[in-house]
Amino acid sequence: MTRRLARLLPRRRSSRPPRRLTALVLALVLLPLLPATAQAADPPVPPASSPAARSAVAAMQPGWNLGNTYDAIPDETSWGNPPVTRALFQKVKSQGFKSIRLPVTWGIHQGSAPGHTIDPAWMAKVRQVVDLALAEDLYVLLNMHHDSWMWVNTLSTDHDAVLARYSATWTQIAAEFRDRSPKLAFESINEPTFSNTSGDDENYRLLAELNKVTHRIVRESGGGNTNRLLVLPTLYTNADQGRLDALATELADLRDPMVATTVHFYGWWPFSVNIAGYTRFDATSEQDLTATFDRVYNTFTARGIPVVIGEYALLAYDHNRPGIIQRGEQRKYFEFLGDYARRRNLTTMLWDAGQFLNRNTLQWRDPELFGQIKSSWTTRSGTTSSDMVFLPKSGAITGQDLTLNTNGTDFQGLRHGSRNLLRDRDYTVSGNRLTLTATALTELAGDRAYGVNATLEARFSRGVPWRIDVITYDRPVLSNASGNTGGLSIPTQFRGDMLATMEAKYDDGSNAGPASWTSYQQWDTAFSAYTGDSVKLTAEFFSSLRDGARVTLTFHFWSGATTTYHVTKSGTSVTGSPA
Repeated sequence: MTRRLARLLPRRRSSRPPRRLTALVLALVLLPLLPATAQAADPPVPPASSPAARSAVAAMQPGWNLGNTYDAIPDETSWGNPPVTRALFQKVKSQGFKSIRLPVTWGIHQGSAPGHTIDPAWMAKVRQVVDLALAEDLYVLLNMHHDSWMWVNTLSTDHDAVLARYSATWTQIAAEFRDRSPKLAFESINEPTFSNTSGDDENYRLLAELNKVTHRIVRESGGGNTNRLLVLPTLYTNADQGRLDALATELADLRDPMVATTVHFYGWWPFSVNIAGYTRFDATSEQDLTATFDRVYNTFTARGIPVVIGEYALLAYDHNRPGIIQRGEQRKYFEFLGDYARRRNLTTMLWDAGQFLNRNTLQWRDPELFGQIKSSWTTRSGTTSSDMVFLPKSGAITGQDLTLNTNGTDFQGLRHGSRNLLRDRDYTVSGNRLTLTATALTELAGDRAYGVNATLEARFSRGVPWRIDVITYDRPVLSNASGNTGGLSIPTQFRGDMLATMEAKYDDGSNAGPASWTSYQQWDTAFSAYTGDSVKLTAEFFSSLRDGARVTLTFHFWSGATTTYHVTKSGTSVTGSPA
């Protein structure tokens, strides 16, 4: 991710800016959806890549990132992952992956000018991991990673020194790997960004200079590098049309048939971080994804230039922080992404910093989610409007409706454990409406203890089953709380329910909280709910509040229930009470 966004990724520990996203980043996310006010001149049409380049990128699908390891600072275990073993790559290959992306941060392992010699021990580690992956017949995409924001970004103000160091680094990388298998590819730089520039025109020029330097050094180094696949990024590795057009202009100038392009994708930003009420993978999120992949396809893939989605995931997905993005909505996102990337002939590389595959046990942290991701590489899966059905703790149980999203499959029924539920008795189907009957739900709820009472599987003709949890709940209860501006823990009885999002408003109706442009605040920036006994408000939330002004919080839960709560900051003290 870009320097501004990277802190949102799980366990990507480094000395980065604050986690809050700036208005500039929001603009970068939203601008592609706004109507164009002026039509820029068409960029030169780059020549198609060779059949060999297109074949190699296609053969790399699907790919997996060895994130937070050789890009970690200062060493490969510093960000929580164990040393790399051959067993890791054997596991990755056995799960269907055909390639790995190997992010490497070089600058902290380099000597001073003029040689900028890479520490031989570090180079040996990188060489070893490349060889381990190649030995498993995996493609490898090797890059220059956090160097982009650590020192390369000052190219505009320290041009000659940065360019000399960049050239020295790539000269050493090219020499080290010149005779490796053609299954090794080079990516010039990760998420290029530049500071203190006059704007995009200068940014594009600087990136073109770096890409051209990488291209020249690799090609002139001889051996297998004369025809090795080079993967070149857009500015910020972003897929806005201007970024794509600028890279198309570069390719037209290079005229190299063994070149591919790369962008990254982490979803519609409000959904990807849970802000502004975007708790679901809805039509807006779908449109953002399809528009992005369509732009990439039309600019490059349709012209015979292969594209690698070098990183994809969700910004706030993390097994250590469950609930930010609801489980079923995650599955819908990955299901849709895998299918649409396949339709657009894009090679995808899952960003895994340890949040998907536990590298200590070599087991998937959420096997069900990975099963959904893997299935999306080859086919579609059916879903429903929600993977949760909520039943009241007391009172009559009534039938519950869900919307079937068959995604081109055929719905084949519901299953509970080893038992198939009976159509017309346990459920009915009318068009795309699936109704769980009161009879079935009463049986499934049992003694109606709070929480998940039963789990069903909706089965379709293709893809993986869709999980539906039957949950008993009552409206959550929040209690009085007091503390200080360092944060407030609100005692909460969730009573089977789960928090979806939080609104914050002053008594005059204006928005309260760090995200002043929306009443729906961002999970983790303003609030969180990771334990079963409290909702927590952050120091950042309180630092944004007006002193002495009462704020009404509305907590939205996945059952559809809401609760209101008042908080007031007085100096460094804060108090809270139910409305």
